[in-house]
Amino acid sequence: MHKLLIQLGLRFDDPHEEQSFVRSFTLDDLGRTQAAMVLGAFVFCSFSAMDWILSPDAWAIATALRLAVAVLVLVPATLLLSRPDARPFAEWIYLVYCVVPGCMLSLIYVFLRPSFDHGAAGLIVVILFVSTLLPLRVSSFGVFAVLTWTCFALFETIATHDNPGLALVNNAEIGAAYALSLYGVGAREFRARRQFRTTGELQVEKERSEATLAELRAAQAQLVQAEKLAALGQLVAGVAHEINTPIGLALTTSTAFDHDLAELRRTVASGQIRRSDLTRSVDRLSEGAGLVFANLTRAADLVQNFKQVAVDQATEDRRRFEMRPWLTELMSTLDPILRRKGHEVRLACPDGILLDSYPGALAQVVSNLALNAVIHAFPEGRTGTLLVDVSRLGDTQIRMTVRDDGRGIPPENRQRIFDPFFTTGRDKGSTGLGLHIVYNLVVSTLRGQIAIDSEEGVGTGVTIDLPVTVP
Repeated sequence: MHKLLIQLGLRFDDPHEEQSFVRSFTLDDLGRTQAAMVLGAFVFCSFSAMDWILSPDAWAIATALRLAVAVLVLVPATLLLSRPDARPFAEWIYLVYCVVPGCMLSLIYVFLRPSFDHGAAGLIVVILFVSTLLPLRVSSFGVFAVLTWTCFALFETIATHDNPGLALVNNAEIGAAYALSLYGVGAREFRARRQFRTTGELQVEKERSEATLAELRAAQAQLVQAEKLAALGQLVAGVAHEINTPIGLALTTSTAFDHDLAELRRTVASGQIRRSDLTRSVDRLSEGAGLVFANLTRAADLVQNFKQVAVDQATEDRRRFEMRPWLTELMSTLDPILRRKGHEVRLACPDGILLDSYPGALAQVVSNLALNAVIHAFPEGRTGTLLVDVSRLGDTQIRMTVRDDGRGIPPENRQRIFDPFFTTGRDKGSTGLGLHIVYNLVVSTLRGQIAIDSEEGVGTGVTIDLPVTVP
């Protein structure tokens, strides 16, 4: 029997899976099932009105039996399902709930004369209720059918009949009702099992997909971090190269200082110093001091600007800052990279624009756009202009446009320009994450909007609308 049920799809091979299904099947929508059980108890008792019509002299006994079944079995069984510790035995509770009134109905018909002439209709109502409103499996329904039909046939033999031939008709009708209901219960269970297995497989696949997605997100986060560090590394290289010039000039000037001071010291020691020699030496020392001061100031400004930009990009702190001086500092750190390639940077930003935002994220956006233009907009050997234009959009927003006059973006690539890992410069070491990072920072962190327009041979413009105060 066990193997037959497995072949029919009415049982699982795995005992744990079978137990899990039984719990799910019998306890699914428990509130609706309990409501149906209350309704069943009410209908079982209300049929006492039919008993009165069939046999008024036996109505009291029949009603007492119906009420006893409802009070002692049907209502307690319904309430018992509300206890969590009883729910593992839900199918047994359903079976007792069904079998007791089904068997007692046959006993009631013994007292109602000649009630077995109408007994099939009453039992068929019970069968219909059990097969449609209670979550019984085929095996449990089979137990119910055997017990209730046996009681019906047994009590029918001791009852009186106005028409003895109706016994055969009654059992034929009941048998047909059992057969049809058994098929309905089996079909319902088969569909429930198939859905249960499908749901389980989908859950496993969902967990596997979520684990894979988590791994991909972790890998993407690492790549994004690597891309950020790479951009910062380019700034470091550019600033270091730019600092070398003023530091080198200051060092050369200080060396000349040492030579001029030694010459002046020898002249003074000889006691034959002339006014013209002293004036010339003072002028040279003054000029040298000016050169040293100017170059060291230039180096200090570069270091300070780079320090602020690096701090902003390394942290995610929110602060209030003025756009023009902040942007000037940022572009000064990018200037060595751009000027080394021969590109010109133009900055247009009115004074007085204050943002309450994330300067680190915004610095990352502008840096990535500038570096992306250097790599992709201008082929090797070609120079161009990068324009950063900032304007107000009312009192609550600003618009930043970063535009180059490079070679532009082909039409087939414009829809994918912000996709992760999409790049046309993979052979040059590009990862395809620069503009993807820009998009995420603008939309997620800065709570703004970004759009791109480009024409081949003319250039590319990236327009970013940002709130003055991040929500």
